Amino acid sequence: MQEVIVHEGPRIAFVGSPIPKPGPNQIVIKVNVAGCNPKDYKTYWFPEPLNQGNDVAGYVHEVGSNVTEFKVGDAVFALHEIGSAHGAHAEYCLTWAYTTAHLPKGVSMEEAATIPLSATSAALSLYRGLQLPAPWQSPTKLPCPLLIYGASSAVGAFAVKLALLSKIHPIIAISGPSGASLLSGLLEPAQGDILLNYQDYSSTSSLVAEIGKACPQPLYGAVDAISADQSPKVVLAALDALSGSTNEPRLVTLLPYPEDLLAQTKKAIKPYLTVVGDVHNGRDSKAGGQDFGHVMIRLFARWLGEGRFSGHPFEVREGGLKGVQGALDDLKDGK
Repeated sequence: MQEVIVHEGPRIAFVGSPIPKPGPNQIVIKVNVAGCNPKDYKTYWFPEPLNQGNDVAGYVHEVGSNVTEFKVGDAVFALHEIGSAHGAHAEYCLTWAYTTAHLPKGVSMEEAATIPLSATSAALSLYRGLQLPAPWQSPTKLPCPLLIYGASSAVGAFAVKLALLSKIHPIIAISGPSGASLLSGLLEPAQGDILLNYQDYSSTSSLVAEIGKACPQPLYGAVDAISADQSPKVVLAALDALSGSTNEPRLVTLLPYPEDLLAQTKKAIKPYLTVVGDVHNGRDSKAGGQDFGHVMIRLFARWLGEGRFSGHPFEVREGGLKGVQGALDDLKDGK
């Protein structure tokens, strides 16, 4: 089979590889759609070049000896384990059965392939990082102001969708002007949700003041789906000023915050770093990370089928695997 290996640049190379064989609890998927994410061009995160694809949708080609939930020919979508061999940018991809789900009827593979990595990251952020009630638990009785910076990004938008399913309000969503069309169709202004365009504010303090106006209670916590550029300053300032005197500031980030910024806060803010690999063999694997991944991918599939959840806007690149280079270049350029 052909697969794409990503080198520094990013620069892709096509290599011929054997079709992978599944372990007892694994599945080989014949790839129909593979997603590209910003992490895919960041080759410096990994010790050597590899197939960076993690979001996949396609048809089951072969199952391991312990797999009973899936059979050959099933339409599925899945989260491939980050950093492992046989990723999604190939003709065949190897996944774990517990982070694979059946594709609901009426849902395209393109839409499904936008979900696994980013939606799982959002779920980890809300339910493990911020310890908010999940949609199957009793909602909060009081308003629970939640700040989501980068709310129109894939992880940010999925955080908004999951917070809505959990009946978390008000959501204070921060985005650039391009995110307005997406977020205006999701947020519930009647529940106090608000969308703020960060470009409308000349200073951090003025943006924080506007965030404060949307908080009927102390700010519960924040998800920083950008974790770079100006977002750490804004999020830390908001938590410092608005989280209340008795609340421990709760913060989830996708990248580590600079230590010098954390040292400048008045309150002791200890960010929870979301690592999507925790659902495979990451730091939380002994504390239920695999179970969390198993549950969430199946709930995404169920909610998709019920119309309660949706994927992220996407662009299809022509040329199959040849389209990976252009997609990675555009992601690096922020397009």
